[in-house]
Amino acid sequence: MVKTLEAVELIGRIKDLLGEKKAENVVALDLRAVSDSLDYFVLASATSTPHLQALERHVQERLEEEGLRPRPTEGQSPRWVVLDYGEVVVHLMTPEAREYYDLEGFWADAERI
Repeated sequence: MVKTLEAVELIGRIKDLLGEKKAENVVALDLRAVSDSLDYFVLASATSTPHLQALERHVQERLEEEGLRPRPTEGQSPRWVVLDYGEVVVHLMTPEAREYYDLEGFWADAERI
């Protein structure tokens, strides 16, 4: 399956931004072959709630400088933040939330990119 260039570039940019703030275990999944409604997920772990908030703020602020704003989302928690950039949805989680919800396990058939 052909990846859209803009989405792949955005995923790379998000990974770079998460790396700048020392996010852990950053993974990108291509969900298009295994989902009818989802395209890409970027998953990352934070070491604490303040680190989670710092990751969210950094990604959001830097992408807003580039003209990208996430769609509004509901249900934010101190353990899991979702930033919805359309084709690319970013999940920032504490290690406990990531292990509990196991999105990578749920989408185990998705290609890692």
